[in-house]
Amino acid sequence: MGSLAVPPPSNEGARRTMLANRRRDTSPELGVRRILHARGLRYRVDFAPVAGLRSRADVVFTRAKVAVFIDGCFWHMCPDHFIMPKSNRDYWEPKLARNVERDRLTDQKMADAGWEVLRYWEHLDAVAVADDICHRLQADSSSR
Repeated sequence: MGSLAVPPPSNEGARRTMLANRRRDTSPELGVRRILHARGLRYRVDFAPVAGLRSRADVVFTRAKVAVFIDGCFWHMCPDHFIMPKSNRDYWEPKLARNVERDRLTDQKMADAGWEVLRYWEHLDAVAVADDICHRLQADSSSR
């Protein structure tokens, strides 16, 4: 995957928005993590479960080999909420497509290494996400 030259921001508002984006500890992640922690679950945060893999999962249950990603609607092209930017489209289209491609490659490499990958969109209810994660962890532990 080649590198694209980063275009200058189209305006000051766009520049501030891009600077405010966080790689970890986003509100959706924190909401899910608080619920999981309150339920007694312990996990790693912003952790690379597979050596040599660029992607870092948002929440990782190392013993169960479960990695959770809370994907942002913009950065991972949510089918419900994503809108392609009108400015600098020649930059954004391939960049965002590479993000999605990298997600699928990460899922496959992690599965090949024996990990279960759970992906949730940032717009989903934190309680529903935590419920699903707990259900999956319980199903995994009972199948062993």
